[in-house]
Amino acid sequence: MTQIAASPIRVGLVGYGMAGRVFHAPLIAAAPGLALIAVASSRADEVRAALPGVMVHPTPEALFADPGIDLVVIASPTATHAPLAARALAAGKHVVVDKPFALNLADARALVAQAGAAGRTIAVFQNRRWDGDFLTLRRLIGEGLIGEVCEFESRFDRFRPEVRHRWREDGSAGSGVWFDLGPHLIDQALLLMGRPEAVSADLAALRKDGQSHDHAHVILHYPHVRAVLRAGMVVAGGAPRFLVHGTRGSLAKHGIDPQEAQLGAGMRPGDAGWGIDPETLRHWDGEGRQTALPIDRGAQESFYVTLAAGLLGEGPPPNEPVEMLAVQEVLEAAIRASDEGRTIKI
Repeated sequence: MTQIAASPIRVGLVGYGMAGRVFHAPLIAAAPGLALIAVASSRADEVRAALPGVMVHPTPEALFADPGIDLVVIASPTATHAPLAARALAAGKHVVVDKPFALNLADARALVAQAGAAGRTIAVFQNRRWDGDFLTLRRLIGEGLIGEVCEFESRFDRFRPEVRHRWREDGSAGSGVWFDLGPHLIDQALLLMGRPEAVSADLAALRKDGQSHDHAHVILHYPHVRAVLRAGMVVAGGAPRFLVHGTRGSLAKHGIDPQEAQLGAGMRPGDAGWGIDPETLRHWDGEGRQTALPIDRGAQESFYVTLAAGLLGEGPPPNEPVEMLAVQEVLEAAIRASDEGRTIKI
């Protein structure tokens, strides 16, 4: 991929809704070597108030045409991800796409091919690779604490029992909890266990007047492992975030990583308490003994730190094209499995 000669790498952000405002802008600011210089948004006054000195473009096209921008971050509604990413690549920019990468595998493959042909880096914003609980779980499994994994369950839930009038829930292309939270669940599972052999799934709208799926129960089939990925919009609590059983013991974790809530409250990487999870990881050994293990500090800013290093030729990108396509493959297979009522081979 074409590298950037020197830092700071100049970044343009498309979209200043929750994703752009809460996640991308603060995490970009926390990465040495990156400088957010422009935002494309209809919320010009809000952007200028929050980000003094940043140029506000009225449209994504105007931002793509800005010769001063090296890297474009797409943080717009899901259905626009692939088209906007394609136009940014055509304008000669490196690109980060918020999850999901695209609506389907064909579009995802086309973007990867376009980026390769243009000599540009393209990456998907998989910030939850750096959740503290996932980092801890991955480390302990790698160290062999619970032996060979046989059962893996990962949940990512919200409690929003009332349907909201917004694009994430209106039944339009790319709406629903599986497109929203599924990419995180899939990416973490694939990092631990690789691509599955098959996928089965049940995606449903359980809330009254729901227009898109708000419940996801997806099973990834491996030769000697079953990975269950679950997401729901009517889960107030009680369900474990992670539950893993192996040949030498089990691990369980309750509660979601705190970094999203910390960003929403105005905390930033480097602040006291940043990335520290108050929960513990529970370990049961083969004799039934239970131990509470501390959670490693989370560091979602590492996505952009890693990206900047990759663009400067100092390391690999935060995710490789083969990883991005594998996540998209499973995302799409689960939708087919649910629609068709059968297990889909990968």
